[in-house]
Amino acid sequence: MERGSVLIIGGGTVGINAAEIATGMGARVSVLERDKTRLQYLVARFGSGIDTLFSTPDSLAKCIQNADLVIGAVLIPGASTPKIVRRENLLTMKHASVIVDVSVDQRGCCETSRPTHHDNPVYQEEGIIHYCVANMPGSVPITATWGLSGATLPYAAKIASMGIPAAFEDPAIAHGLNVYKGAITYRALAMSLEMPYTDITFS
Repeated sequence: MERGSVLIIGGGTVGINAAEIATGMGARVSVLERDKTRLQYLVARFGSGIDTLFSTPDSLAKCIQNADLVIGAVLIPGASTPKIVRRENLLTMKHASVIVDVSVDQRGCCETSRPTHHDNPVYQEEGIIHYCVANMPGSVPITATWGLSGATLPYAAKIASMGIPAAFEDPAIAHGLNVYKGAITYRALAMSLEMPYTDITFS
């Protein structure tokens, strides 16, 4: 049987886990990423087990036409995801190949993505199957809840006990502060909403 070809757009947490699963299933895996440090990390982690490429319109166009599965794993914290896969790219893909846009919670990285639900998860555009379920971890709610709770509980407890001053003590909480006294204090959010950004320096 011919090996499947998987294209992963984005080399963050989602992209890395997708690459691990896909390579474990014997697929040919390509990962597109714009951060050079992250590309170096991917090479160190996977070696020759995957192909890593700097993400450009040309590299996307070359890889997507051979892909059986495209996984959109782009994340810009606090901001809308840029539309990396355009409709014209779909026209070059194999008929009935699949796009899974994990970025759909932030509007998706594919121009033809729109949020779907677990009870009706897929649709077709240009002959390409789209799976764009918002809140994908909701399909395993207990596991997702335990994972999220374990990661966020220490911060929630600190905020509950200290309030806003917790941001002055913990840089991680400070970086998560989106709005303070009516001003948007997270640059990506301000850019996404096209509203003024206010820089707050915690000391």
